[in-house]
Amino acid sequence: MNHLMIMPIVIPLLTGAFLLVMYRYNIGRQRSLSIGSTLLLVVFAVWAVLQAGLTDYTLYRLGNWQPPFGIVLVLDRLTAIMLLLTALLSLFCVLYASRGSDREGSHFHALLQFQLMGINGAFLTGDLFNLFVFFEVLLIASYALLLHGGGRARSRAGLHYVIINLAGSALFLLALGILYGLTGTLNMADLAHVIANAPEADLPLLKSASLLLMVVFGIKAALLPLLFWLPRAYSAASAPVAALFAIMTKVGFYAMVRVFLVVFGLDDAAPANDTVMAWLWPAALITLALGGIGVLGAASLRTLTAYMVIVSVGILLATFSRNDEQLLAASLFYLLHSTCMTAVFFLLADLIGRYRDNGYDRFSVISPLSHRWVLGSVFLVAAVSMASLPPFSGFVSKAWILQTSSPLPDYLWLWAAILISGLMIIAALSRAGSGWFWRPEEHSATRALAIHKTRPLDHARTATVCVMIAISFSLALFAQPVMDYLEAATRLIYQPSGYVDAVLGDYIHPGREMTE
Repeated sequence: MNHLMIMPIVIPLLTGAFLLVMYRYNIGRQRSLSIGSTLLLVVFAVWAVLQAGLTDYTLYRLGNWQPPFGIVLVLDRLTAIMLLLTALLSLFCVLYASRGSDREGSHFHALLQFQLMGINGAFLTGDLFNLFVFFEVLLIASYALLLHGGGRARSRAGLHYVIINLAGSALFLLALGILYGLTGTLNMADLAHVIANAPEADLPLLKSASLLLMVVFGIKAALLPLLFWLPRAYSAASAPVAALFAIMTKVGFYAMVRVFLVVFGLDDAAPANDTVMAWLWPAALITLALGGIGVLGAASLRTLTAYMVIVSVGILLATFSRNDEQLLAASLFYLLHSTCMTAVFFLLADLIGRYRDNGYDRFSVISPLSHRWVLGSVFLVAAVSMASLPPFSGFVSKAWILQTSSPLPDYLWLWAAILISGLMIIAALSRAGSGWFWRPEEHSATRALAIHKTRPLDHARTATVCVMIAISFSLALFAQPVMDYLEAATRLIYQPSGYVDAVLGDYIHPGREMTE
């Protein structure tokens, strides 16, 4: 059964390669293959969630090489829940894109599969160098997906996106070089063991490596001051691509959790983590504040959604920097909600824009809107969920975060930032909704022209958005079992010795026995 662990990497790899070969074939066949691949990923992700619930760690050793010498994949509860979130999100994006967005350029489905391969590989890998490799795979695919369909806005946003991520890749290699030079290994479990027993003279370089990794993962997660590429890139991308990109910042957050709580998480390695957490706390709070300001100043729904992604990143990293097990579990629940709902708004912006005569999703343009009641109802429900109002999962997640974080002086900043940013999101979404759906009817001649131009509602696209909103509601409906699963996941994360023992077994890094 362990061979099933590699399926989330192999399936998109083979599907993407086959789609490249058959790119001249009927687009319907490409869509069928891509949808079938993502459905299989959902099936294997469900298996991963069930498997992780039965045993703490499941290992897959490629080539049967024993760690730390070979490539090892590690499945635990955190990995499993991220795989399931990615699979579900990709399925909805493919279904939405198959209504015509995939025709805007070449190789859409192949590129999407390669990006899924990189994302899933980043979640599963137990080796820092392979984490770098999977980062590069997903980034190269995302470069092409961002430019899919062409246009000046996408080319300009793509250039900034490529440059900053190339700089991040260079820093990643530098950090890996420092760690390998000090320890002789890049296997995460072996690194945790060696760093915990490293001589005090190595501590300055270890701190330097950890800070470099914080910068690298901060670029991926859009942490201040490394976030300014995100609003332009996400708002320029096509709707299904932007929706899939909602998981990209969470890959950076996941990497921070995995590296800083496992590789640098053993007790003796704590000093290398202290500096990172000290910098991460104020940077995350400022990121959260800047995201809230951006939400208020956004000129379009796509840009507003991009800044809501930044708000979610700020909340996740602020809670993570407090280094608290219960708080991390609450933030993981918020991660599920925020990823799903920001993806919903990227798709909803496109859906609304298709039924406006002018202005697409820009707030400043007054234009007739077809199917106002249907789209307005969908927007209202989505806005209530995104604003973290009951009975949706956003309310449950934020209430859990606020309940878990005691109102001590340090946490008062977190409370204030979360509540004020939530108020900003409510104000911004209220402005958008009232401008589009609640304003008085247009002049009779303009309205007659709008009725004449009304196109049939795309039920498939609308249903895709509605099902994604329903997932947010179901998270709230089944909040307790989801919370229990996430709490079990964070207990494992805060016990890195269990991870090290599961991966390495009886192996001890040569040359370090005497330091124990």
